[in-house]
Amino acid sequence: MHILVTGGAGFIGSHTVVELLNQDHEVTIVDNFYNSSPKVLDAIKEITQKQFRFHLVDVSNQEQIIELFENNEFDAVIHFAGYKAVGESVSKPLSYYFNNVTSTIHLAQACVDYGVNKFVFSSSATVYGDNNVPFKEDMELLPTTNPYGETKAMSERVLMDAVKAHPDLGVSLLRYFNPVGAHPSGLIGEVPTGVPNNLMPYISQVASGQREKLFVFGNDYETTDGTGVRDYIHVVDLAKGHVAALEHLNAGTHIYNLGSGKGTSVLELVHSFEKVNDIKIPYDIVKRRDGDIAISYADASKAKNELDWETKLTIDDMCEDTWRFESKRVTKRDI
Repeated sequence: MHILVTGGAGFIGSHTVVELLNQDHEVTIVDNFYNSSPKVLDAIKEITQKQFRFHLVDVSNQEQIIELFENNEFDAVIHFAGYKAVGESVSKPLSYYFNNVTSTIHLAQACVDYGVNKFVFSSSATVYGDNNVPFKEDMELLPTTNPYGETKAMSERVLMDAVKAHPDLGVSLLRYFNPVGAHPSGLIGEVPTGVPNNLMPYISQVASGQREKLFVFGNDYETTDGTGVRDYIHVVDLAKGHVAALEHLNAGTHIYNLGSGKGTSVLELVHSFEKVNDIKIPYDIVKRRDGDIAISYADASKAKNELDWETKLTIDDMCEDTWRFESKRVTKRDI
């Protein structure tokens, strides 16, 4: 298949492109490098030894999307492109709603207009809000605690309604939990802009000496050690989940959790990183962060049953691969 991957130079997008190329799919990447670097494209080629097309495109620009579909024949779209910082979404809600929802509308409209009937959407577990765990796909979605999560929920509704109006369209909504890790080559991984919003990149920056210590937000939750519990998934497993969703996709709306189905606390993750990489991570306990929930993890059985997909890589793998990438990046001042 010829697959359009929006945001294909980003953290999850780049790993998915690698897996698509490894499965001999034809890939066109579009990205505007808002959250990524052109050097990632070279890294993808080095890992796969395969070629792909690239276009510098802002997917919130309808004219650019129309031109892209006019000049190419796609069999499927995997849509990653979007703003993704939860904290920033609170201070810049209008930018997030415009960019994330508008881009989904433009891409869905182009798929309808040009007969592209496979659409895989990068959603998020944030759409569940503070539901009871484990989160299941058939739960009623609760209001999320930030505009980022709301843009994902709104985009899901846009795509569901598009399927109702265009029955030939097949949409897979992938709600993933906490992606971490890096490609085992150490050539691509997560490079946050500014202060990391997520735990693992912050840990790795403390390990490399870029930051003095980790701040753990709260140790008074009703969990095993008082710190927040999340479902961490290796980005390579996550990328393979997208390939599985695409290859099983037929008409209609299909919703899948992509997670391990297991919860890991903040301190458990810190201690695993320390053990695997033999590095001490200093940390301070500070007050809870507004909007954080105590526990989040998936019921991932539907993806296993319908997509024949489940996570293979462990927390230790995630910590080891993260540090390999961070070590190379700091040494080379690369991507």
